[in-house]
Amino acid sequence: MPDSGSIRFLPPREAGERGGRPVKESQLDTCVIGAGPAGLAVARALVERHLPYTHLERHTGPGGIWDIDSPGSPMYESAHFISSRTLSGFGGFPMPDHFADYPPHRQVLSYLRSFADAYGLRDRIEFGVEVENVEKNADGTWTVTRSDGQESVHGQVVVCTGSQWHPNIPELPGEFSGEVRHTVGYRSAEELRGKRVLVVGAGNSGCDIACDAARSADHAVISMRRGYWFIPKHLFGRPVDTIANSGPHLPMWLAQRVFGALLRIINGDPTRLGLPKPDHKLFETHPAINSMLIHHLQHGDITAKPGIARTEGRTVHFTDGTSDDFDLILLATGYVHKVPVAQRYFGVEQHPDLYLSSFSREHEGLFGIGFVETNAGAYQLFDMQAQLIAGYLHDVQHQRPNAERFAQRIRADRPDLSGGLKFVDSPRHTGYVDSGAFVKYLRKVAGEMGWRTEGRPPSVRSLRPAEATA
Repeated sequence: MPDSGSIRFLPPREAGERGGRPVKESQLDTCVIGAGPAGLAVARALVERHLPYTHLERHTGPGGIWDIDSPGSPMYESAHFISSRTLSGFGGFPMPDHFADYPPHRQVLSYLRSFADAYGLRDRIEFGVEVENVEKNADGTWTVTRSDGQESVHGQVVVCTGSQWHPNIPELPGEFSGEVRHTVGYRSAEELRGKRVLVVGAGNSGCDIACDAARSADHAVISMRRGYWFIPKHLFGRPVDTIANSGPHLPMWLAQRVFGALLRIINGDPTRLGLPKPDHKLFETHPAINSMLIHHLQHGDITAKPGIARTEGRTVHFTDGTSDDFDLILLATGYVHKVPVAQRYFGVEQHPDLYLSSFSREHEGLFGIGFVETNAGAYQLFDMQAQLIAGYLHDVQHQRPNAERFAQRIRADRPDLSGGLKFVDSPRHTGYVDSGAFVKYLRKVAGEMGWRTEGRPPSVRSLRPAEATA
């Protein structure tokens, strides 16, 4: 395997002299693909360290999935953040105090675009540019091919294309004669009016859309194969994640008991509402943070059913022996982490094997952000991952010993980031990490390397190169 020297910052002339098809001379040396939250975090981290980069985005503006008007976005009108604004902003750039506790999607989009503008990132993004392919060259550089056939060569590539664009569509048993859709194409409750609707899946988007159905559909049912712990968004008048974050920080086994008992007091016996009893301990699956599904179940606006046994015409038969008729089945069955531009380098679709969910173990110079599955807000994690990538690239550029030290860690270090949790056996939870354990380890690694883990406020972004690593 090449050493860390294979990650090189190429002069423009050298970049245009590679063999094969003619390439565009690259004035910038790291290609960032995608301008959603992950791509913006990476861009800021590179700017702060005065590292050159090219930033490509296929849509017309920054924001990624949070732009409901972007073709293919899975966003829907009732979508809100499931982590609170207090704990959801990027380091050095908190969400405004006037935002809702759990911001709706339009506030999130405005935040992301304000972030891009505050750090001067928007003007450096090439919009309307879709990447078709990423190819590793023999010398360790990377050729990025755009959909129009134009190519450019870069020393490294950071893929930030997101993990919620490619729906996971299970095959329904039997033959259903009504309409079947994945929620990736769902937009608003108006689509459900006058219909008998079955929502399959109880993840956070599934719960949101089931609540839309409870308010708008003629008849609404939610089907889930396993029981879940439903965590309300507020406790004691405060966003629930701020309570957990402020402590006391209990050992995991004790936290499971204490908060599990509290949820049983708040929500009561879930089986009374037709919900399956959880078959796992609290925190051992991705949290279902929703205050309204229990409310609608209690009021008869929606009915809970177990998994689907078979379908026949418009009738769905459930595993408890009951059946019901529907016009529309909405599959809230999640997404696969496809990376179409570079799948052969990222490996399996569900969970790429990336060190710290960011650094390719097999291909030096290849990074990815936005593919981590964890039980807390994502933006602060994206920021930390971006800061580590930029810290590493800065040390490579300046030929510091840290670069080779970290390259060795990428290849060999496999930390336990479960936080003592035994996650359920499901495709989504393969490679799942506990946020607390993940953050703690990122900080440990960054401390050993002398790298920051948080971006700076906009007012100090224009640091001199010598100050950029402090």
